[in-house]
This record gives sequence, structure tokens and C-alpha cells, in this order.
Amino acid sequence: MAVKNQEIVGILKKLPASNKVCSFGSYVKQIAEDDPRKLVHSVKVGLAIAIVSLFYYFEPLFDYEGFGVSSMWAVLTVVVVFEFSVGATLGKGVNRGIATFLAGSLGVAAHKLATFSGSDKLQPIILGLSVFSVAAIATFMRFMPKLKVRYDYGILIFILTFSMISVSGYRDHMVLDKAITRATTILIGGAAAILFNVVICPVWAGEDLHNLIATNIEDLGISLEGYGKYFKKLDVKSEEELERTSLEEYKCVINSKASEENLVNFAKWEPHHGKFRYRHPWGQYLKIGDLVRECAIYINALKSELTSCNMTPEGRKRIQEPCTKMSIECGSALKDIAMSMKTMTLYPTTDSHILKAKAAGEKLRSIIKSGGLIEEAELQKLLPSTKIASFMLDLVSNSVEIVDSVNHLAGLLKFKSLSSKPKRLGSKSRIPSGNIGAAHLVVNVE
Repeated sequence: MAVKNQEIVGILKKLPASNKVCSFGSYVKQIAEDDPRKLVHSVKVGLAIAIVSLFYYFEPLFDYEGFGVSSMWAVLTVVVVFEFSVGATLGKGVNRGIATFLAGSLGVAAHKLATFSGSDKLQPIILGLSVFSVAAIATFMRFMPKLKVRYDYGILIFILTFSMISVSGYRDHMVLDKAITRATTILIGGAAAILFNVVICPVWAGEDLHNLIATNIEDLGISLEGYGKYFKKLDVKSEEELERTSLEEYKCVINSKASEENLVNFAKWEPHHGKFRYRHPWGQYLKIGDLVRECAIYINALKSELTSCNMTPEGRKRIQEPCTKMSIECGSALKDIAMSMKTMTLYPTTDSHILKAKAAGEKLRSIIKSGGLIEEAELQKLLPSTKIASFMLDLVSNSVEIVDSVNHLAGLLKFKSLSSKPKRLGSKSRIPSGNIGAAHLVVNVE
């Protein structure tokens, strides 16, 4: 029997559909392992929808005649409003609640105005003009940048609710009761979504933004340290070897602008939690993010130049030492400042790395100004070395700006100060978002 079972399992594994199911299962497992919060979020959504559905399922417990089919709006609201982070859920919930209340009130007023006309012919004309005017004005407001960022969803719900109440009120004279019922069910659904998201394992967009910026800075530091190893060897000939040497950690930073802006928008809706207060300096995070992306672009340009140019041996020799020093020191400074953001603690070693990088930059600048590179060979052969030196000077300047911006944020948030930095073994040291604002904890990763 055991042999037959093994044969059956072997046959099933050979089937194409079985391979697809196994690969899909592995893919789902990987997503859950990468971020367990996604699995918890799925459970929270299912639980919230199941509880809100009780308004529709059980007539003895709830007044079915009071809500009727409109109770489905509570379920629909949970589905639409329940987002991954608390800030996104609060933003959508507040937008939907206020928009429904305003649109319902205005829709009832438009219906009453049409009724007071006393003419069956004028009533559809008044309602049609009111729908046209409100929809046109509200749609135009969606093009305003400041309103679009935070209230675009609310304006959309406002147009939808006002149009539905106005149009349905022409045939159904119970328009006031319908508006109240719909607003009540939407309020129940929105409150359930917000309550479940805040109480059960909340995911804060502000903490995710804080960790994202810190991780991006750390990625730049790892890449710059990789380039320091490259400058030490100066024997990399192919782009593949250079990618392995530099670790290519910076690439994920270049396209992070949209994620950062979304997280800032969501974080502005969140209440005070930990060290993240309501009027938190979120704008400073965007400034740091812009500087980090600028640094990543410089690294990408440096990589392109290194893989495409042919430096003369003398040119390599002259820029090797300062470029190595600049890369390693800037990388160490960025990794230290990233650790400072993650632990909300300032370490004095960051300034020493920056000073060493600046000193190496001054040495490289004096080499360029002295004309030593140009005297060795023709200008066309030595130009690549000068361009690489220029990129390295820009990287040092940009790294200094990143460190200064983080120090400014540290002053606003009142980071702690330590006389020494925790010993860091290994590459990336991740700190979960839930630990931000907690007691200082040092973890050595082998």
C-alpha cells in the first residue's frame, strides 16, 4: 500500500497542473513569510465583514425593516474602506462619512426645492440642473492638487451619493428616510473597519515611512561600501562583476518616490502613537527621500561610467586611494545614520566618517586641480578618470546633505544620544516597525 501511495504521489508531481499548484503555493507562502502583517490584515478584513453582515442575516437581533437592503451598504463600506494601514483606513473612512453626510443633506435639499416648485414638469428640470451643477463643480475640485491628495476619494463619493439620492428621490418620496438609512449603514461599516484596524495588530503608515527612509539610506551605504571594494581592486572588467561587487542595493531606492508620498498622505490621518504625534514633521521625510534618490542616481551614473570607460593605469592609480576612502567612509556614515533613524538614537561616529570622507574629497580635488592627470597622456584618455572623480565628489556632497537632513529630523524628534555606536556585524540590520520609540536594543547579527 505504501508503494502504491508513493507511485500515485510521483504521478501527481509529474502532472503540469500539479507543478503550477505547487509553485503557486510556494509563492503564497513566500509572501506570507516576507510580511506576516499581510496575513493578519486578511484575517481582520474577513472578520470585520462577517460581523457587519449580521445586520443583514439575523432579523431577530437587528431591525431588518429599519435597514432593509441598505444594510448591504455597511458591508460594501468595509470592503472599500478597510485598507492595510491605519492611516489609509482612517482617511478613506473620514472621507466617505463626511461625503455621505454632505451629499445626503444636499440631495434632500435639492429634492425639497424641486417639490416646492409645485409643477411636475419643473421638478425633473430642477433635479437635473442640480445634479449637473454639483457634479461639474465637484469634478473640477478633484483637479486641485491640495484637495486631490487627501480628499479625492471623498469628492468621488460625494458625487455618487448626491446623484443617487437626487435621482432616486424623483420616483421615491421617502428620500429623507433613505438618506438617513444609507448614512447610518455607511457609518456602521466605516466605524467597524476603523475599529478592527486600530485594535487588532495595527499597521501604522508613519512607522512604515520612517523605516522605509532608514532602509533606503542603509541600501545606499551598502552600495557605496561595495564601490569602495571595487576601487581597491580596480580589476573589474565586466558589468556583471561590478554588479556583484557593488551589491546593487541602490536600485530599489530610485523609484521609491510614489511610495513615500502615499505613506506621508496616510500618516497625516493617523493619531498620536509612540513618538509619532499628530503634527509630525512628515515634510522632512520627503526632503530626506529626495536627497536619497539623488544619491542613488549619482551611484547609477557612476556605475555606468565605470562599466563604459577605459581609464589609463596612471589615472587609476592617482584616484584609487581617495575614491576608495570616500566610498567606504560615505557608506559607513550612511549606514550609521540609517541605524540612528531605526533606533532613534544618534551616534558620534557618523561625524568622524563624514570628516574622513571630506578630507579624501579635498585630496581628490587637489589632484584634479594640480593637473597631474592631464600631464600623463592625452586628454581624451584621462577624461574618464576626471569624470569619475567628479561623480565621487558629488556623492560626498550629497551624503553630507543626507546626514544633515537626518540630524535636523533628529533634533525635531529629540533622538537620544549615545557616546558609542552598537557593534554591527553582517550586512543589513532590520528593526521591526513596532520597536520604534521603545527602549534601545542592540542586536548583533552574525
